[in-house]
This record gives sequence, structure tokens and C-alpha cells, in this order.
Amino acid sequence: MNLKGIVAVGGKPGLWKALAQNKTGFILESVDAQKTKLVANLSTAKIAALEEITIFGDEDDILLMDVLKRMQAAKSVPDPKADGKVLRNFFREVAPGHDEEKVYASDMKKIVSWYHIMKDQPFFSEPDPAEAPVQEPAKEEVTAPVEEPKAEKPAAKKKAAKK
Repeated sequence: MNLKGIVAVGGKPGLWKALAQNKTGFILESVDAQKTKLVANLSTAKIAALEEITIFGDEDDILLMDVLKRMQAAKSVPDPKADGKVLRNFFREVAPGHDEEKVYASDMKKIVSWYHIMKDQPFFSEPDPAEAPVQEPAKEEVTAPVEEPKAEKPAAKKKAAKK
């Protein structure tokens, strides 16, 4: 799952992909089918990158990325408009150890709706470049004899131009 450049904007529904940055903020495009464009001003808009969002946990905070991976592996994901009890039971499964007093039903609905927006997007099924194993380049065997480089001829001197 490659969520690099995917953000949530405070006060705006849905998810956005950062296309470019200018002096005052970011140019964003909605992830949904409408592909709406938005210029988010850094001084007024609250922008949060999905790869940095965490959920309150009983002991440690839980990364949203981990929860989304568990949601991807789950048999069925409830509708975001489902009852709070249904969402709470689902979150106990995909986010074990979340703080039930600090994680509200509205938070769970937002995360489930984000999942439903992203599940069919190509970036959601891409491997995360940070998690991809680094492969060393294959060493090639040299079978042809190695020739020594030929000595270069000295450069010709330029004649001084007459005035």
C-alpha cells in the first residue's frame, strides 16, 4: 500500500492526492471518480498525510497504515453509515488495543469511508516503496579479455590569432 502523497483536508470530505506545491500551499486532486481540483492554503487548511496518522491506543498509538492493511485482509468491511456498535466490534478486530474512550464513532466512520474510497485505487494495491526490499544489482562476469586503454595523442596547440 503506497499512500505517499495522499492527504486528508480538514473541513473537506474525502481524500486528496497532492499534485504540486506552490508558495502558499498545495494543489490537490480528489481521489474519487470526480477528480476535483483544490488549492489548499497552508495558513488556513489543516492537511494531514495518511501515512503519518495514528489512532489512540491503550499503550502505544496505532498507525493508520496498519489498520488499513488489516481492513484489506478482513472478510468484510462494514458500511461507513453502519451503527456505532457494528463499527466498534469491527475496530476491535482490525485495531486491537485502540483506546475505546478516545476513538469515537465519528473517527471510525471516517476511517471506514476512507478505506471504501481507496480500496479500488491502484496506489492502494501497490507495494510501499519504503517496505520494498532493496535488491543489489547482479554482478556480471566479464568473459571478454580486458584491453588496456590506448594512450591519447597530445592535443594540438592553437596558434595565436593575429590582430
